[in-house]
Amino acid sequence: MEKLTDHILHEVITPRPKHSFKGTFGKVTLVGGNRNFGGAIIMASTAAVCAGAGLVTTCTDQSNSGALHAQLPEAMFADFTNDNQVASLVAGATTVVVGPGLGDDAQSLHILKNVFAHTNAQQNVVIDGSAITLMAREKLAAPAGNIIYTPHEMEWQRLSGIKIADQTEERNRAAREKLNAIVVLKKHHTEIYTAKQVYQLTIGTPAQAVGGMGDTLAGMVGGFTAEFHQHSLKAVLAAVYAHSAIAEKIAEDQYIVLPHQISRALPTFMKKMEKAKDEHHIGFLD
Repeated sequence: MEKLTDHILHEVITPRPKHSFKGTFGKVTLVGGNRNFGGAIIMASTAAVCAGAGLVTTCTDQSNSGALHAQLPEAMFADFTNDNQVASLVAGATTVVVGPGLGDDAQSLHILKNVFAHTNAQQNVVIDGSAITLMAREKLAAPAGNIIYTPHEMEWQRLSGIKIADQTEERNRAAREKLNAIVVLKKHHTEIYTAKQVYQLTIGTPAQAVGGMGDTLAGMVGGFTAEFHQHSLKAVLAAVYAHSAIAEKIAEDQYIVLPHQISRALPTFMKKMEKAKDEHHIGFLD
């Protein structure tokens, strides 16, 4: 298992081309946030915007539109019950993020199936939270695309069939092989399973044990894989590392870290990485 270090940030977060426009940095379509869990998709969307994705569209319950516009005017809104609009937005995305706050009822399942029916092989598809639970329960096949699962240990148990106590590197590798996907297994030291290597995140803090932290990570993975779409695997690794690196810095002065604080700190953090790309040590906000 290879230790993930800050070198991944220098490899991924490089200066933007001078002749750039919003389309240069990809489109992210996020789908989730039912009437009860709108905060999850708003946090994921905030992370995608702050990560630097060129265009971000949030497909969610109509009841969440006011909060989304108030908190994140940079994101566009679509009603996730409008099948045709969601299908079009999914098909046109660089990266699709589905699952944060989606729920697990009949409507949620219908929305998920609609998303899965309209992805394509050239896209990154980040599958998180409720979407993983629905896939496992309904035995749904994975959609087309470069699939990235972001489960916590219980969701991984549902998807892989491996009980938490038995989730060893060897068993997890075998399960990933069957899924043919990248798996970001969220835990004390998060592990990222890829086709060629397993990476372990050795940083992080208990201050991250807050609701919405995983939604924010899913959004960051979505934003990074859209913006840095030429290097999708490295973009996943960089998002995971940056998520905890920012949290550690915030936790120096706070007992807990609120997920949206990571997103709001992300643009400054990324600028630090751009400036320090030739340095080994990263002094974020020093």
